[in-house]
Order: sequence, then C-alpha cells, then structure tokens
Amino acid sequence: MNDLANNSMTASSNSNQRLDFNTPALQRKRRIRALKDRMARWYVSIGGLAVLGAITLIFFYLAHVVLPMFSGAELEARKAQQPVWLAQQGDALLLAVEEQNKVAMRLNNAGKVQFFTLKDSTALQAYDLPLPAGVAISSVSQDQPGSRRVILGLSNGQALVFEHDYKVTYPDNVKTITPVLVYPFGETPMTLDEQGRALEHVALSQNGDTLMLSASTGAELQLLSITREENMLTGETSLEQKRIALPQIAEPIKAMVIDPRQLWLYVINGKATADVFDLRSNTLNGRYKLLEGEAEVSAVSPLLGGISLMVGDSKGGIAQWFMVRDGDGKAVLTRIRDFKLDGSAITQILPEERRKGFLALDADGTLGIFHSTAHRTLLTEQVAKGASVAALSPRATRVLVESEGQLQRYVVDNAHPEISWSALWGKVWYESYDEPKYVWQSTSANTDFEPKLSLSPLTFGTLKAAFYAMLLAAPLAICAAIYTAYFMAPAMRRKVKPVIELMEALPTVILGFFAGLFLAPYVEGHLPGIFSLLLLTPVGILLAAFGWSRLPEKVRLLVPDGWEAALLIPVILLVGTVSLGMSGHLENWLFAGDMRGWLSNDLGIAFDQRNALVVGLAMGFAVIPNIFSIAEDAVFSVPKSLTFGSLALGATPWQTLTRVVILTASPGIFSALMIGMGRAVGETMIVLMATGNTPIMDMNIFEGLRTLAANTAVEMPESEVGSTHYRVLFLGALVLLSFTFVMNTLAEMIRTRLRKKYASL
Repeated sequence: MNDLANNSMTASSNSNQRLDFNTPALQRKRRIRALKDRMARWYVSIGGLAVLGAITLIFFYLAHVVLPMFSGAELEARKAQQPVWLAQQGDALLLAVEEQNKVAMRLNNAGKVQFFTLKDSTALQAYDLPLPAGVAISSVSQDQPGSRRVILGLSNGQALVFEHDYKVTYPDNVKTITPVLVYPFGETPMTLDEQGRALEHVALSQNGDTLMLSASTGAELQLLSITREENMLTGETSLEQKRIALPQIAEPIKAMVIDPRQLWLYVINGKATADVFDLRSNTLNGRYKLLEGEAEVSAVSPLLGGISLMVGDSKGGIAQWFMVRDGDGKAVLTRIRDFKLDGSAITQILPEERRKGFLALDADGTLGIFHSTAHRTLLTEQVAKGASVAALSPRATRVLVESEGQLQRYVVDNAHPEISWSALWGKVWYESYDEPKYVWQSTSANTDFEPKLSLSPLTFGTLKAAFYAMLLAAPLAICAAIYTAYFMAPAMRRKVKPVIELMEALPTVILGFFAGLFLAPYVEGHLPGIFSLLLLTPVGILLAAFGWSRLPEKVRLLVPDGWEAALLIPVILLVGTVSLGMSGHLENWLFAGDMRGWLSNDLGIAFDQRNALVVGLAMGFAVIPNIFSIAEDAVFSVPKSLTFGSLALGATPWQTLTRVVILTASPGIFSALMIGMGRAVGETMIVLMATGNTPIMDMNIFEGLRTLAANTAVEMPESEVGSTHYRVLFLGALVLLSFTFVMNTLAEMIRTRLRKKYASL
C-alpha cells in the first residue's frame, strides 16, 4: 500500500510538473516569440506601406512631369512705350523682332526703316529705302516664316526686295547687335507691271538662287522669275529675269502666297475663292471655295514650311488649308481644320518660325495663340484697342504690338502647344498626308518638321506584343502547371519545376539578342516549318496519347504512374525534326520556293523579318516561367481532402480536376495570367531587339511594332530635358503604369470574387 501511494504521489508530482506552462523559461520564450511576431508584423506592414508609398511617389512624379504639357499659354504685359521718334513717323506697315529679342524693326508707309531696342524702344539705326522719287509704297509682304526677306509693291508697278539683318560683334567683350539692310537682288526696283500701275498685292519666294515675284493690279496677275548666276571665273553675279504667263482670273485679287518650293501659287480673289496655279506647268490647278455665306477673306499667311495656308475671315474664323492627293492622284486644296478667335475680322496672322503654331490679331485688338497640328486654342486676350500691327519674335517668346501711338511688349509663355487629346490619341491630318492617321515620329532632320506624337500606335504595339506572347505562353504554362501539380509523379515534379522556374533567371537581353540575331532570320527562312511545328505538335501529342492508351495494359504498367510525360520528349523532338526538316520541301511544293514572296505578292500581306511572330515566340518563352510557377503552386495547394473526397464519391480524375481542383485554384491561376500579362506589357529588351521598332497600327503577325516601354528606352537618351518630347515619353510611362494598375485592380477584384465563389468547395 505504501509503495502504491508513493507511486501515485510521484505520478501526480510529475503530472503537475508537465502541466506547468509558467516556468521562467517558457515565459521568456513566449515573450521572445511575441516580440518576434510584433517585429515581423511591423516589418511586413512597413515594407508594404513603403512599396505603396514608392508607387504613389512614382505616379505623382510622372504626373508632375506630364501635367505642364496641358496648360495653356500665358501673356505678360510689360510697360508700354511711347518714344518721341514714333510720333514723328507715319503709319506702320511692318514690325519685326530679331532672334535675341534685343532689337526690333519698324517699316512705315513712307519707306523708312527704323531699328530700335525692344526693351525700352530707344531709337537705333534708321534707313531710307531706295525708292524712286515720287513713288509710294502700295503693298508689302514677307517671305516664308523664318526669313527676313521683305517685298514692297510700289505705285509705279515696280517691286523692291530687301532683308533686315543683324550682325553680332563683341567689341571689348560686350555683345553688340548691329542692324543693317541688305539688298540681295540689288537696290534697283524690279518692274512687274509694264504699264506702270500700282501693285495692290505682292508675294515672293526664294528657293536657292531663284527668286519668284508675283503681283496684282485689280484682276491682272503678274509673275516674274529671277535667277542669280555667278561667273565661276570672274566672281561676277548676273540676274536673269523670266516673265511667266498664267491664266488670268476675272475677280479682283485680295491676297497671294507662293509655295516655298515654288510649286504652287495661291491667289485669293474677292469672292472668297482661291485659284491655285501649278507653277511646274503654268496651268490652273483648280478654283476652290474658301468661305460660305457673307464672310470675306481678311488675312492670309503660310505656316512654317509653307505647306499650309492659314485663311482668316471677317467673322473671326481661321481655316487651315493644304494640298492633298485625291483618289485619282490629283492634288487638291483641302480644308483641314478650323479655329475661332472672336467675332471681329482677322487682320493679321503671325506664324511661328520654329513650330506649327501661329498668332492671330483681329480688328478689335484681340490676340489669339493657336497650334495647328494639336488643333488647340491656347489663349485669347485683349492686347489693343482697335486697329494695330503686331510682330512675333523668332523664338515665339515676345509679341510687339503698335496701337494708338504706343509700343506694347508682351512676354509669351507657351512651352508645349503641340499637345492635345486629339494629337495624342486621335487621328491627325498631318501636312503632306492624304488622310488623317495615327503616327509617331518625334524627330526629323527637317527644320520645318511637324511633330507627330500619337501614343496610339505605341499603345497598340504594346498590346499586340503582349497578345501574341500570351497566345503562346498562357495555354502552355497553364496546362503544364496543371499536369505537373496534379498528374506528375512527385519525384519527377521535383526535377521539372525547378528547371522551368530557372528559365525565369535568364536575362531578357540575352533572349532579345538571340531573337534578333538568330531567331528572326531563322523564322524568315523556315516559315513553313515553323507553322508546321506549331500545328503538328499538339496533333502529334494527341496521337501519341491515343496510341499509348491502345497499348496492352501490361506494357503501360511498365511506366510508373506519373512518369508518362517523359514519353512525350521523343515525340516532340520527332515532330520538330520532321517539321523543320520538311520546311524547304513544303516551300517549294506549296509556295513556289518563296513563302515570304507569296505572302507579299499573292496575299498582299507585308512581311518584316523582325515581326510580331518573333516577339511572340521569344517573349512567350520569357513569360512561361512566371505563369507556370504561380499557377502550379495554386493547383498544388488545393487540399488533398477535396481531391480524395471527390474520388471517393465516384468522380473520375478528370472530373475531379475540372470540377474541383481547377475551380478551387482558379484565383491563383487567374493571378498567374495577370502577372504574366503585366510582364508581357512591361517587357522592354526583347521587343526592343526582336522587332523593327516601327510604330505602326497593324494586327498583321508578320509586321513589326513598337511598345511604350521600348520607345521610352530608345528615345529618352536623345530627348531634351523638359522638352515636349521628354514629357510625352514620361506620359507614355504614366500610361503604362496606369494600365498596369487598372489591370491589377480588376484582376484583384475578379480573384476575390472567384475565391468567395469557390471557397465552399
């Protein structure tokens, strides 16, 4: 009895010792574990918030760079000047400002040219033009924007051409600008109207050594071509004049413009119609109605480059016109877009000298700033009271207005007029194009270049590359993930899964290099084999599976369960060898030895060596590991109890897979697809090296493309910091980030719904 009692007491004592969870060691362990839990929670929370904060900062930084493009122009007035010399001169015919915004020029109706400082209107040099005695100025006109060339029509039927130039010197290391007048074709006026009548309207255009002058008296039109020739031996210069006969018109002429290439002569007559003359054949191209109703043409000026003609009317409207080829190949004058300033007549149109923008001044003194390509009105502001004359500086940063005996100077802030919603995303009718198009062409060697900054072809190229990549990667990766996680033997899975995931570590620049230098020319030379491979591989696999299922059971049992996939390796190798080996024979049999030529000539399908097919193959290979890894984990994580329960209830393995496993794993599979899609959309190096980087909108798999990411990588090093081009590239990055954010948000919403829907399985 005593022994039994002692044993009972000992057991009770041991039991009490085992149930004591408050020993100092356990308390210390719990405290340490609680501390670790708190630290881990704070670490994860801080890390997550840091990621969200970084993404938010990136978004706001991109927005900070992009938003200035969409702000309008600003006009800041400086103190008005009323110099003494201004009151002593007649009415102004022309104002001009030189490149550095230091010196301005004024031409009055008496033929006197006065140069003065722009800042305080201090008088500088003054010149009297060499006009014949008793002859007055009857008309004045300037050459194309960017030229300082001026023509004066005189009351005796003659015309005088001169240039205002500005020589820069540095006496005593002080920059000094000296204005001078230059007469490139002599100081003697040239006769245009042989009857000595006053020239009511004049125009000129110099192309190389050829100067073309036009003038009108009433409805009569005069055209004179002057060629300057230099004797290579003596250095003497001679002028050869040639009078050109053109068909006469019936209505009085109101304005004239000569194309800078001397291809077209635009003559605006009194009934608001334009007669366009072809100067190559000296014939009338056509007569075009410019305005409807009672409106009249009140101002005409070419834009930079001379291709577009800006026509202002008496109702405050401004229309852009240029020559366009019609369906028959004939060039016709076409109205492209319209602008509206106010209800008063447009009196002056001032084109910019470096951009496709222009300023317009109406009879009430309202000034408007516009951009033609962007079809954008940037500012309208009252700058004078009543009639006035204005000048725009070459850099479009200063406006000089003379009104009521005062000179008013304005500072213009108009950094990014080329940007508008229509210019970025809509079809734009660019100069010399036959129709509106989506075009990305940010730079050109031509100084008259019209920037084409449409993001539509880049966005289209991004989605096109992602589509073809996902078309290859999604079915392969998802099917491989399902088979690996559900059917494959564990020992084989432990070998296959790491190998596929290891593909993700391969640098994309290597894949792009391989695709551009090897895969692209190989695909071009083996097109029948490539398509045969894509078509015959699934057929071969199905035939091999069917044949395997028809073998005797004792043969099939020789292969352990879950190792059947190894049997497909020789099948795929055989199909690939046969398909690629037969490529040349197929090309000879079916396509007369040239499948690329057959596509281009017989089907009219353009073919580029580096095309979307190459991108789909290379980028699909890069995306497969991402999709496979996530989808495989999702399928493998489906509780075995669900699988066993389904099988125990009599469902086949295939029914269990399709109705239980895939549905339960669908949130993870969908996430894998979205992550793969994000990878494909943001990929840079593969599309940069494996395509021709041609920003075109064509779903043709044999055409190239350019993506937003690749475009940023290519052009960012060449863009000027703060320029419109620079900011548009950041806008492309912002579009890419926003697209990814929206796609991920939608994916998360769909994934959450799928998880709730199938959580009860």
